[in-house]
Amino acid sequence: MTTAVTTPRHGGTGGRTAVAARARQVVKAYGSGDTRILALDHVDVDIARGRFTAIMGPSGSGKSTLMHCLAGLDTVSSGEIHLAEAEITGLKDKQLTRLRRDRVGFIFQAFNLLPTLNALENITLPMDIAGRKADIAWLQQVVDTVGLADRLGHRPTQLSGGQQQRVAVARALAARPEIIFGDEPTGNLDSRAGAEILGFLRRSVDDLGQTIVMVTHDPVAASYADRVLYLADGRIVDEMERPTADAVLDRMKDFDARGRTS
Repeated sequence: MTTAVTTPRHGGTGGRTAVAARARQVVKAYGSGDTRILALDHVDVDIARGRFTAIMGPSGSGKSTLMHCLAGLDTVSSGEIHLAEAEITGLKDKQLTRLRRDRVGFIFQAFNLLPTLNALENITLPMDIAGRKADIAWLQQVVDTVGLADRLGHRPTQLSGGQQQRVAVARALAARPEIIFGDEPTGNLDSRAGAEILGFLRRSVDDLGQTIVMVTHDPVAASYADRVLYLADGRIVDEMERPTADAVLDRMKDFDARGRTS
């Protein structure tokens, strides 16, 4: 998907920034011996609170693995993952499930909406499962931010792909998580719908103070972020502050050229 070009709005970068998540010497390996594959190779990274971070890299670079480990969706072979001040690498499954439910939001390509529930019910479902009541004022602000006020009574089959992804974004925001992870959240959308979703994510950082980490292959999508991390062979090899689509594309071409000559 190539997202329609717009001019993203970036948050400020001045002053000392709190850390929403961090990885320290994280290794993720699959298999053993001659079949061992190193997906993450001693990764150190801080994810700043209240900012939009994009993770990019070629297929097999480890970008999705890094996001899944930061989000507690996958375990690490060694090293530490922290969400705010909580180290999650040593938590038991039940503790980790509770932490993800209470402190982490997720947005995926496939929307993952329940077809029998309307938009509002899908948005509040994680809180309903957790036995928590929604903050009505916050919920209204989220709904207004993603432009769903006139679609709350509609089921997923009555919504376009872009509208369904707006519901998924609102669901992630509604529980007021400390951090939201998106795995190619516009990958199944056309360029116009993708640009709308990226704009909503940008506004959720600027207007609602949300922290977002997004894996993407799209330079235009990455240009909505405050910072882009580049992975190759399981390592963070570069980063870019205040990216533009052209700058990201040039950097990716440079990595591709290095790969062909190495």
